[in-house]
Formats: sequence, structure tokens, C-alpha cells
Amino acid sequence: MTAVRPLHTDRLRLQPAGPGDLPFLVELDSDPEVLRHILGRGRTAQEARDYWSPQLPGPMWVGHVGEQPVGWWAVWPREGGVAELGYRLARRWWRQGLAVEGARAVLAEAFADTQLDVVRAETMVVNAGSRGVMRRLGMREVRTEVREWDEPLPGAELGEVISEITRQEWRSTLS
Repeated sequence: MTAVRPLHTDRLRLQPAGPGDLPFLVELDSDPEVLRHILGRGRTAQEARDYWSPQLPGPMWVGHVGEQPVGWWAVWPREGGVAELGYRLARRWWRQGLAVEGARAVLAEAFADTQLDVVRAETMVVNAGSRGVMRRLGMREVRTEVREWDEPLPGAELGEVISEITRQEWRSTLS
């Protein structure tokens, strides 16, 4: 993928994530509900700084409604024409369609890279909200993997759903 550039949707201003976004990312990751299906708890401020600092800047955007940061979206390149989609929204912005709106903008930007063929995303089977976002993006659930965890979260025994969308499928969602 090429360099991250600002993106806009009807409601979101997506800015390339940088060190100035660290306080928002720390706050977002401190919410145990936001990380319920990732860590099963919120991160401490130090854990969040240690996690995010090395990743900034990176292939991600922080979305704003007006001047208020609401979440982040990312597309991490993998090998062989594949990338991984990630997103996270502050709880007060859930169920307003912003996760899908931001992800659509990010997917359009990602698929502008002609080397990219497939974008994948994964979440726990029990994470109905994230699975709904993926479906609304036109992603297909291609498999479920049950993994071994040292400290499994509730629902881990049901597995992780891997969803994907190809370049061709993405194009068909635009028509």
C-alpha cells in the first residue's frame, strides 16, 4: 500500500495516525468493553503506550467527527497480495454506522493499490458487532479457527471467524 493520506466520508475525517494520536489510542484501549473480544480487559495506560508507540506512524487512520476522535482503521499489508483490515471505535460511537463508513473509505484506498488482491479481517465468533461490520462491507466468512490460548476469553472455544473480500468482490459492492 502507498503512503497513508487523509480520507473523508460523509461524516468522518480520517487522518493518518501519528504520535499526536497516542493519548486518544491510550484512552480508547483503556475501555474494557472496547477490548472485550481482544484482551478481555482494558489496557493500562502504560500497556497502551507500549503497544501503540512503535506503530505510529503506520498504515492506519484516526477518524474524527468534527474535532472529536472516534476510532481508528488500519490496513496492514501481508505477503502475496493480501492485507488485514482492523478497526476500533470508542463505545459512545458504536451502532451509528461509523465503523462501516470508515472501513469502506479505507478499503477503497487499499484496493487502489493494484498489488492488493484480498483483504482479510478476523474476530471472535461471539463478536456479533464486528461480524456485522464485516458483512456490511461485503466480506465473506471463509473459515473458523479454534485456537489454543493460555488465558482464553469467554467464547474462545467457538473460535475466530476469518472473513475476506477480493478486489473483484469489492468492485461489485460499488455498483
